[in-house]
Amino acid sequence: MKTPSKTPASRKSPARTKAATAPRKTAAAKPRAPRTPYTIVGDLSDLPTGAFRLYGLWGWAGLGFMLIEGTGFALMIATYIYLMNGVDQWPLTDSAPNLVWGTASLVLMLASLIPNAFVSRAARMRDLSATRRWVIVMTVLGALLLVLRGVEFTSLNTRWDQDAYGSVVWAVMLMHTVHLITDFIDTFFLAVFLHTHEVDNERFGDTDDNAGYWLFIVAWWVVCYAFVYWGPRWAP
Repeated sequence: MKTPSKTPASRKSPARTKAATAPRKTAAAKPRAPRTPYTIVGDLSDLPTGAFRLYGLWGWAGLGFMLIEGTGFALMIATYIYLMNGVDQWPLTDSAPNLVWGTASLVLMLASLIPNAFVSRAARMRDLSATRRWVIVMTVLGALLLVLRGVEFTSLNTRWDQDAYGSVVWAVMLMHTVHLITDFIDTFFLAVFLHTHEVDNERFGDTDDNAGYWLFIVAWWVVCYAFVYWGPRWAP
């Protein structure tokens, strides 16, 4: 019985042998672009880490926030005027708010501008002890104003769901109260930070920005107070 003969290894196809032994072609390396030479024109490492008001980024952010919120206040006051001019009697059914607590709140806010100015001045002078002291004073004043605001709501002589007058009065009061709350929280945590962490230029700048924001809150309360408490008394 015949068996098939095996093909010896030396009898492989010439084409395969040539392909196996041929050197592999590699892509030609692209020449690298020459590096752009850099020239050091100055050393900025000595610049302060923070700046005050519009000389720093957070100052511009705070200004933008105040512009947005100021637009909200303006729209709220415009709504109040629109509703007041559309009726023959204002308030519609109730009496005007009591002046005692609202006026006390206004006086305390105007008086708070004095320590607020001291906070700003101490922060700009980088006087840490004075900054800590006046920030605590502003925190206490913020807490007192929130207590007064709670009493004010009980002396508005109207409910928020009674009529259009009650709704717009409560809306104006609530909008300003939200700003009081946010500023109190901001000032409180700022006071804690100033007493528990190392204070640098950036933190002094934050303190000065907070003082500027308080001016915004007080200014809008003067406007809100005039409409909420004196608008019903001046309306024909």
